[in-house]
Amino acid sequence: MKLFTFPTAPSPQRVHIFLLEKGVQIPFEFVDLQAKAQLSEAYRKINPRCTVPALVLEDGTVISEVISICHYLESTYPEIPLMGSNAKERALISEWDHRTELESLLAIADALRNKSDAFQGRALPGALDVEQIPELVPRGIARINGFFEILNEQLGDNQYVAGSAFSMADITAFVSVNFSRWVKVQAPEELIHLHRWHRDISRRPSVAEHRKLCNG
Repeated sequence: MKLFTFPTAPSPQRVHIFLLEKGVQIPFEFVDLQAKAQLSEAYRKINPRCTVPALVLEDGTVISEVISICHYLESTYPEIPLMGSNAKERALISEWDHRTELESLLAIADALRNKSDAFQGRALPGALDVEQIPELVPRGIARINGFFEILNEQLGDNQYVAGSAFSMADITAFVSVNFSRWVKVQAPEELIHLHRWHRDISRRPSVAEHRKLCNG
């Protein structure tokens, strides 16, 4: 098993923190997104989607969606469950993880990739070259701010995003809140529940270890 990754990017961050929470180590190889290594012929042979992360299993199977990678790892390393311990927990964690990806991560990506010069002609990740649509930038910003309010309300009644236990939903939301800074959006100070939660997650050993990985 081997993970192809670029740990400073949001999607790989989710997998790395997931692994660190579980205390699991697997071999990994960096794919330098800044050098567009994900578009190289060598990497296309590994993952034709030209995205990271990609988990290659011992039999050659490639898993290239974050949530699918984490489901595989959860089944393989069930200790310290991060996807829930019963049907209700699994449903709520799945719901909030999906909502965060759809309503926040994708909104941030829209705002970033449709504005930055670095993404001219590359407005979507993957193998296709897609032109930017500047009109999507303000819509993305509005969606980010709207989701922050939703997340704050959810955290007013819960210690963690999907309830009383830390889970994959927290990892995705934490990465999302940090990723929003890439488009110069931060949660307003009055969203006190969100900020309380973010401080708590920031202190977790897995987050500190991930910072070391990114800086090392």
